[in-house]
Amino acid sequence: AVRTWIEPVVAGSQVASAFYDTALLLVVKNYYNHTNTTAPSHAQEDAQQKSVSNFYIIYNLVLGLSPLVSAYSLSKLGDKIHRKIPICFPLLGYLGSKTLLLLRILLGWPIEVMYGAAALNGLTGGFTTLWAGIMALGSLRSSESRRSLRLIIIELVYGLAGFLGSMASGGPLFIGFSDSYREGTVLVGCSITCYAFCLLYSIFVLTVPKPAASCPDEAKSAKKVGSQLPACTGAAAESSQPSESSSSTPVSPSKLILIMLFVAAILYDFAVVGAIQVLPLFLLREPLSWNAVEIGYGNAAGYAIYITSFLGVFVFSRYLRDITMIVIGVASFSAGILIMAFVRWTFLFYIARAVMLFALIPLPTIRSMLSKHVEGSSYGKAFVLLQLSLVTTGVVTSTVYNKIYQNTLHWYSGFCFVLSFLVGCLSLLPL
Repeated sequence: AVRTWIEPVVAGSQVASAFYDTALLLVVKNYYNHTNTTAPSHAQEDAQQKSVSNFYIIYNLVLGLSPLVSAYSLSKLGDKIHRKIPICFPLLGYLGSKTLLLLRILLGWPIEVMYGAAALNGLTGGFTTLWAGIMALGSLRSSESRRSLRLIIIELVYGLAGFLGSMASGGPLFIGFSDSYREGTVLVGCSITCYAFCLLYSIFVLTVPKPAASCPDEAKSAKKVGSQLPACTGAAAESSQPSESSSSTPVSPSKLILIMLFVAAILYDFAVVGAIQVLPLFLLREPLSWNAVEIGYGNAAGYAIYITSFLGVFVFSRYLRDITMIVIGVASFSAGILIMAFVRWTFLFYIARAVMLFALIPLPTIRSMLSKHVEGSSYGKAFVLLQLSLVTTGVVTSTVYNKIYQNTLHWYSGFCFVLSFLVGCLSLLPL
């Protein structure tokens, strides 16, 4: 049973990602600091902001669109041949792409090399395929009544690992070794080591779990389920969602429900991703003007919502339906991001983060609801289709928000957060 745990892969890859994200942001910032030295001092900050923003527009476009080539095929192979395929291939791509950043630092290559790293990452599946594969394994290992909790536990591990990675990357690993090595070398090296561990664990240790027995599995008919298994209660029973194993006939999902779940997830992801895209740039400029240490601590504070969201699902799932938990999460994010729009002091940033304590609940719960409307043999395809929808939306969101941020930088830098608040509220309509 221990060898079926996907959590080591989740934790290791997220620590690696936290190291890499901090390193990439600061490497890009330092690169454009050096290239903009001829600009007047009063214009250097704005020039740096636009240069970094333009870099991330192209980088995120490549990173987001390249998985469209391979993600569905890899997930389909995972459903038909082996569940490890959509996990091992992306991890291999992560290793290669992160190695390119290390070579860029050591050899002084132009920053455009990172576009190639993003393409390599995406063509091997990227996060889109990796996360869909992880969610498929997590769903197989849980019963319907416990699936929301199971998926939020995976998210919790993801968040705790990101918290630890952000705390570590905020200072000692990036700044502490800058006198002896090119800045960021140790941090990226640690990221590569973590990804190597995840790949080796996935190949040699991880085993695919057998589908967890759910209450309807033990019954021969709906009547027997009701008479023999009175303990089958909770969110799954309340919502009367079909189970893949309740009968020998294929599941006939409600297309309307699936469409509404997809629309809600896309709108909510649009709001969240848009805000997260411009947040690092917002923190780098006045009035906050954060440095590497403060950015690391700020990222760590953001990861705290994984703990509070897990506790929310742990408690709410006992008394509330899935749909109600999603609404609570959307409301939490929308209120917090509205406060973020007016942040002018550090303490107010942490207040906004605190208000977003349940912001993680919606997407895992939507995935849980989605899994209850499809057959187990199609989990990989269903999750990757949702993930591809979110990634495609994220590509558009990244471009739109970065351009809006550039155009509103001088008169109101928090405008993008107001926009996220409005879109977040809009996602409540399909729900």
